[in-house]
Amino acid sequence: MQPLKKRIDELSVQVARAKDALQFETLEKELVGVDEQLNQPEVWNNPDTAQGLAKKAASIRQTIQPWQTLAVQLDDISELMEIGDDDLLPEFEAQIDALEQEFARRKTDLLFSGKYDKREAVVRISAGVGGLDAQDFAAMLERMYLRWAEKSDMKTETLECSTNDDAGIKTVVLEISGPFAYGKLRSENGVHRLVRLSPFNSDNLRQTSFALVEVLPKIDAPDEVEIDANDLKIDVYRSGGHGGQSVNTTDSAVRVTHIPTGIVVAIQNERSQIQNKETALKILRSKLLAMQLEQHADKIADLRAGESANWGSQIRNYVLHPYTLVKDTRTKYEEKDAQKVLDGQIDGFINSFLESEAKEN
Repeated sequence: MQPLKKRIDELSVQVARAKDALQFETLEKELVGVDEQLNQPEVWNNPDTAQGLAKKAASIRQTIQPWQTLAVQLDDISELMEIGDDDLLPEFEAQIDALEQEFARRKTDLLFSGKYDKREAVVRISAGVGGLDAQDFAAMLERMYLRWAEKSDMKTETLECSTNDDAGIKTVVLEISGPFAYGKLRSENGVHRLVRLSPFNSDNLRQTSFALVEVLPKIDAPDEVEIDANDLKIDVYRSGGHGGQSVNTTDSAVRVTHIPTGIVVAIQNERSQIQNKETALKILRSKLLAMQLEQHADKIADLRAGESANWGSQIRNYVLHPYTLVKDTRTKYEEKDAQKVLDGQIDGFINSFLESEAKEN
């Protein structure tokens, strides 16, 4: 019984240290404050604000509840073991094994030390060189991240999608919400390369294509990233409705250009010009903040154009022919089952990136 008791005590200490590192008391107080706001009837007069608060509360709960459950289960087993019934030793051992495995899974939460790691993520996928193959690859990556989010109990929303009539997508923008969404997905930021036999040419030749994945921290309030209105060029142009082609065509699409950095964000998904403008500005703020983090700039005015994540920063290869292999060029982590990766099992790549980053720091 004594060796098992020692394992329980050691695991309890590790869990307590983890909760301190995660600033548990601060998170619990923050959750109480958000819940109090949601309990005020007037907050629901502004649905966008209320939904934002509800998302925040859900994200905090998803972060703290597994650790709370783990701590309670450890206390329960510790109390039962005080009884000293040797007949229950096999059962205790099995429970302790399970709790140690759960702790090992949850321990990755400690790798998120970035200022914005707890934020929701905005993921923008753009087809690059490779024609239809590149657009199809962009759609494959969209599916991969949607599958990953589903398996990770995260919520997704499509903010913008520009499709191709023949196959794939030109650009798609996703919002992914859940614990440490940005902290996990920022490892995906960069150029992804696909090698396969092309299904889009009659000779079925080997084709290399590229897609750019931009992962941005979601900005909760406009004043977090202040943009000088004089630095913006806003164009309104014509977009087709959900009926396709010229059906329901309206002048609601909005293109916002940040003149100093040259960043362009175009949104046409919403029917309202105002909604499209708001969405475009949200994404622009996120892109500017991501650039600020990359360039270690103190303020937006210090940003240098053309020095963000770009087409020269290839991070991962997906090889489907003549063999199957997905390999990260930064950490050298690889998976031989490419289909499994494309089905959303990318946690190995995420954890490998976080662990290598922690070692560097």
